[in-house]
Amino acid sequence: MKIGVVFPQIEFGSDPAAIRDYTQTAESLGYTHILAYDHILGANPDRPEGWQGPYTYQNPFHEPFTLFSFMAALTSRVEFVTGILILPQRETALVAKQAAEVDVLSNGRFRLGIGNGWNKVEYTAMNMDFHTRGKRIEEQIDVLRQLWTRDLVTYKGQWHTIPDAGLNPLPVQRPIPIWFGGHADAVLERVGRLGDGWFPNYRTAETTRPHLDKIAFYLAQNGRSLSDIGIEPRLSYGDGRADIWQRALEEWTAVGATHLTLNTMYLGFDTPQKHIAAITRFAEAIRP
Repeated sequence: MKIGVVFPQIEFGSDPAAIRDYTQTAESLGYTHILAYDHILGANPDRPEGWQGPYTYQNPFHEPFTLFSFMAALTSRVEFVTGILILPQRETALVAKQAAEVDVLSNGRFRLGIGNGWNKVEYTAMNMDFHTRGKRIEEQIDVLRQLWTRDLVTYKGQWHTIPDAGLNPLPVQRPIPIWFGGHADAVLERVGRLGDGWFPNYRTAETTRPHLDKIAFYLAQNGRSLSDIGIEPRLSYGDGRADIWQRALEEWTAVGATHLTLNTMYLGFDTPQKHIAAITRFAEAIRP
């Protein structure tokens, strides 16, 4: 199993030196990847229609492509993962260009995790239709993969028109792996038909198992199996008990997880140094 870390950006601050230290520490400890969440805009919760989202304008989010380009220059082995990028609120050709650039600058160390998102305010601000995001994401995947693998693309779809044009430079990985986040049946079906991997957002392997069974069914419908995709859950650092970590790793391994990402947020670590100390202790306990 490959073990990475969630970059704790909503609690970490914006000091480039601290981001450098975190990134290089993660790589030196043997973590295989760094995962970052994505939001472009945060809503004001004191809006007339109310607000129920988990994040607001007060929660900081680094732009992932820019963040990973910075991190790539500081490292040589660790992989960078969006977990997830809200793809349907973005212009697809620009995402293709940005992702290709990160892949080039990192020498093929990039994985694109995507999802539909939940923030209608963000979609409105980006001038995208929140209600067609599921259908649009499928066409976006087709466009991305064509742009990443062909010198020239001619495309006419419902949302995209490309008049014989292409990216230069192309990415190192052709195509860049695309993973899905989300749990709706439509998402699980897309994983089976289109995905290179899936990010379950459940705390335990046992809770995730029925959804893996559904994905296995959809994979079989497309001539594939669970061995053809990656599965990456998240594990909370919790109260720092190594026995709980080890048990969770064993349970996730038993259901076929190929990757796991350690999350140190929401635990009161109020400085970058505390997050760095937490990922250090986990690595020392799990990988002596």
